[in-house]
Amino acid sequence: MSGARESVHGEWSGSVFFVLAATGSAVGLGNLWRFPYLVGDNGGGAFVLIYLLCILLVGLPIMMAEILIGRRGRHSPINSLRLIARDEGLSPAWQGLGWLGVAAGFMILSFYSVVGGWALYYAFEAVQGGFQGMDSDGAGALFEGLVASPALVVIWHTAFLLLLFGIVAAGVRRGLQRAVTWLMPLLFLLLVVLVLYGMTSSGFAETLTFMFRPDFSVVDGGTVLTALGQAFFTLSLGMGAIMVYGAYLPARSSIPGNTTWIVGMDTLTAIIAGLAIFPIVFSAGMEPGQGPGLVFVTLPVVFAEIAFGSLLGIAFFLLLSVAAITSGISLLEPAVAYLKERSGLSRTAAAGFITVAIWLLGIAAGLSLNAWADVRLLPFADLGIFDLLEFVSNDIMLPLGGLLIAVFAAWRVSAETRLAELGMQADSFRYRAWLLVTRFLAPAAVVLVFLNALGLFG
Repeated sequence: MSGARESVHGEWSGSVFFVLAATGSAVGLGNLWRFPYLVGDNGGGAFVLIYLLCILLVGLPIMMAEILIGRRGRHSPINSLRLIARDEGLSPAWQGLGWLGVAAGFMILSFYSVVGGWALYYAFEAVQGGFQGMDSDGAGALFEGLVASPALVVIWHTAFLLLLFGIVAAGVRRGLQRAVTWLMPLLFLLLVVLVLYGMTSSGFAETLTFMFRPDFSVVDGGTVLTALGQAFFTLSLGMGAIMVYGAYLPARSSIPGNTTWIVGMDTLTAIIAGLAIFPIVFSAGMEPGQGPGLVFVTLPVVFAEIAFGSLLGIAFFLLLSVAAITSGISLLEPAVAYLKERSGLSRTAAAGFITVAIWLLGIAAGLSLNAWADVRLLPFADLGIFDLLEFVSNDIMLPLGGLLIAVFAAWRVSAETRLAELGMQADSFRYRAWLLVTRFLAPAAVVLVFLNALGLFG
């Protein structure tokens, strides 16, 4: 029955803290940095509509499956899969799925912390008034100077990881729960402030047209696959984060209800991010399709030109930093939880060992953008360390993990276990719909994302 096994790391005090933590995991640079520029690059409203459909049909059912596994196992992803496989009479090889997720989160955090450091650096620059009088050349020089400096990259990468270590080392309630209790409301408050400003700007009407009036003439197969990939990756699926947070979910809490809240809040955040960013861009007479440089190169110029730009710049990059921190916490937690279970170390010691290991790999990733730019680890792939880590984790490990999560939860776990954890009846429409989508539609969609990432669609 649900909740028969107790979490060895503690539990959330209630569903609201789980929702805040899981939403914090999902809401990160993917929402505030990647989503707006993908909307800009893919024609606006049509991309948004396709993205919403992908969230509903792929993201929601796989997230339910991942939380189901986490709560049933009540341990780190590795040990949760091992215990459930034993209980269900399945091959112990299924714990490899847990290893895949923990390894993916470890690798992602190594380069994610570098980008998180950029967000902290830009927040620091904004507080110092560093964007005042900045033009496009100055913004480009600021970003290039940051990336080209080994010292700056390592310093801010270190600062970011120290923040994560302090939070994760404190434990589920004193660290994770307390952090999200403060950080998530702050994140939403900052977003609302930026949207309210956008509503007073000359670019808000153009933003509404751009984001919510679909133009399907610009849609092709690549647009659909891009939206599908963004929907999958923005929810932190396949990296062990949602699974380990699910392990701390009280037995009385509804998995379908909580998942709906998480997916809804993550999606709303992405939409609000667009409503916050595009009015600023349109008001300055700039094009929305600026690509990845939209946040770090384009927006500083805009903040230098518009009214209250200094305050808005501080608010935006503080927001970006908070989002990066809440996601980073969830990437660190699975590996820390497993090491604590395996070694018997204190949580502080386990968090310290994992943080140092990620810090070292992150230094390699950061230096690959400057001093080690010519280093190639694989002779057949012209990718630096940063790009290699990103490709292997995001484009291979996460889709594979998502696919195996769907297969394990919908095909291998017994119906009795699924029904007990989901709190559903076997003949209910909700259960049949979830099972159908998780067994067939979601895996097929993930396979398409995987093949697209490997370049098999041209």
